[in-house]
Amino acid sequence: MSPRRALGGLLVALALIAATMVVYYHRQEWLPGYGAWVKVGTAAVLVIVGSIAVHWLVRSLSPRLFRRLDPATAGTLGFLIRLFAMSTVVILALRVAGIKASTLALGGSITAVVLGLAAQQSLGGIFAGVVLQSTRPFRVGERVRLVGGFIGGTLEGTVSSLSLFYTTLAQGADRIQIPNSVMINLAVVPLREPDRVDLKARFSGEASPRLVEKRLLDSVDTPTRYPPSVALEEVDEDGVVLRIGATPLRPGDGSQLAEEVLEALRRAPASAEAAMPAS
Repeated sequence: MSPRRALGGLLVALALIAATMVVYYHRQEWLPGYGAWVKVGTAAVLVIVGSIAVHWLVRSLSPRLFRRLDPATAGTLGFLIRLFAMSTVVILALRVAGIKASTLALGGSITAVVLGLAAQQSLGGIFAGVVLQSTRPFRVGERVRLVGGFIGGTLEGTVSSLSLFYTTLAQGADRIQIPNSVMINLAVVPLREPDRVDLKARFSGEASPRLVEKRLLDSVDTPTRYPPSVALEEVDEDGVVLRIGATPLRPGDGSQLAEEVLEALRRAPASAEAAMPAS
């Protein structure tokens, strides 16, 4: 739905509310003797048309929110706008219906206590989601490691979404939904390590992993997080397959590190016959 259409719907709803309020304030002049009915009708129109206006308001703001904020923050902010606008509409309708502020405050307090006891877990999840949105221990799309709490150990995955109630971690094709009330009690370790240069190379049967690793250590000049590693992957009648891995210190050095690793493998004591990306 286009923002222009949503804005048009919002303007029509606001015009209906304005017309209703004009009739309400002139009820004694225009509709003498029907004041009570006008109050009830005005309250009903405010609730119905006000709900429609809130709907169009959120629809018109959503594209701007999603352009300027990440999806999780935009969704949370849209929910808070809807909640505040609907609360304003309901309070205005109750005032028009003649309910006094003291009665409204008392009823609101009792309702808040009852709802708070009945929906303690849900409200805790909402507040936890708001805390996660404001403190930002991680962002959507980041890979994180969760430690402790109710998960009983560690859990790694990529944050695919953050809503008011759940944080979703992606592990390949699997999706793990963790309640925000649990997330807020976990230690979050963002895993912002650059992509690893990881490949397999086939050598002759006389190849020595120790000598290949030494050649890599002598030839690679790009700063790495850890020393380049060489592991035996496969042995067959045609030779041996070694798995070579190295992680750059800076994300932008990945291609340079890969070139240095390939060059070192070509000049290794037992030359590589073929090199391929690791599966």
